Amino acid sequence: MTTTTLIDNGILKQHLIDPEICIRCNTCEATCPVGAITHDDNNYVVRADVCNGCMACISPCPTGSIDNWRSMPLARAYTIEEQLTWEELPPELTPDELAAEGVVTSAGDTTQPSAVAAPTAPMEPGVQAFRSAQYGATVPPWSAAHPYTNLFPPRNPTTATVVGNFNCTEAGFESETHHVVLDFGNMPFPVLEGQSIGIIPPGTDALGKAHHARQYSIASPRNGERPGYNNLALTVKRVTTDHDGNAVRGIASNFVCDLKVGDKVQVVGPFGSSFLMPNHPRSHIVMICTGTGSAPMRAMTEWRRRLRSSGKFEGGKLMLFFGARTQQELPYFGPLQNLPKDFIDINLAFSRTAGQPKRYVQDLMRERAADLAALLRDSNSHFYVCGLKSMEEGVVMALRDIASEAGLEWDAVGAALQREGRLHLETY
Repeated sequence: MTTTTLIDNGILKQHLIDPEICIRCNTCEATCPVGAITHDDNNYVVRADVCNGCMACISPCPTGSIDNWRSMPLARAYTIEEQLTWEELPPELTPDELAAEGVVTSAGDTTQPSAVAAPTAPMEPGVQAFRSAQYGATVPPWSAAHPYTNLFPPRNPTTATVVGNFNCTEAGFESETHHVVLDFGNMPFPVLEGQSIGIIPPGTDALGKAHHARQYSIASPRNGERPGYNNLALTVKRVTTDHDGNAVRGIASNFVCDLKVGDKVQVVGPFGSSFLMPNHPRSHIVMICTGTGSAPMRAMTEWRRRLRSSGKFEGGKLMLFFGARTQQELPYFGPLQNLPKDFIDINLAFSRTAGQPKRYVQDLMRERAADLAALLRDSNSHFYVCGLKSMEEGVVMALRDIASEAGLEWDAVGAALQREGRLHLETY
């Protein structure tokens, strides 16, 4: 059995998630390299018999809820079933309580485990598993602005007023995505491109508990959707089916999409300290996204556009690979057509166009291999991936293949992108 960290006297430093702070964004489960994290409709939890204390999930967590530990006798480690029922973390066991279990530890010993090597599953000789998540940076670009995070935690949300809400996909189609603008009035709520917020839907769930916050990426630049005002925009798809195509009604998405001007919403955050755009004036940005994963890309593009129009930006390329099922379901399709071609290089992929072969963002990337290879050679280039989890591996593998075909050593390139905060993966 692999455990989080064992001290010789039989005490486990058990890794736990605080259910009061967690916003159920799935970042930890998507990041964990050994599959130690799972969830149900109530909580995200850590398997004590799988977690190896590698700490890969700590930095990406937007709220810090993942960074909790309890000294437990190995025989009494909290089970998955126990953790799924929690409304709050249990207190740390006292030395007397530990002694009653037949183990002794130094008083006050609540230190976190140091990282240990992740176990590797048995594989066929010569076969190396490709894990895209290992290349995702957990630090921001060196030139990124300083982010403010967790100003308003789930226990103490702030209130915003809806000042705009419109469908930003073509009208008349079943799938719709809304552009929603929230104003914070006199309450300071500083945000940067690439950050996110949480919206708390009103009411209670099937168990009678208040709904948890749902996380949405910010779609507007740092000086607001309307420059000079204390506001921001979100890109929210109305959820009407689950992953299997069954009819459902997404609680938060439908609440947000149905908001009217003047309505009030409870907001937590902001979140995010690494998926941030570079401020270096000659930095290049490659944006790869699907659906509402376009939100942070819209924010970055608009900030660059405003800098350019004011004459404050020296250069740097913008390249966008944007995928959707059809043109009608692509958010912001109309505004995208109005952006100057010498400002942004736009590549659109549609996977469900009648009479046309399926095309995905990674297909377009391979078609633009020469341009992407040149950017991979340039240390001023930054890559951002946002959208469905299913796209992540294909996108990173496309970057790997493009690098290799250009004579670059991907292991070195990928490691540099990760280490220098130049490849960011935010998928769900």
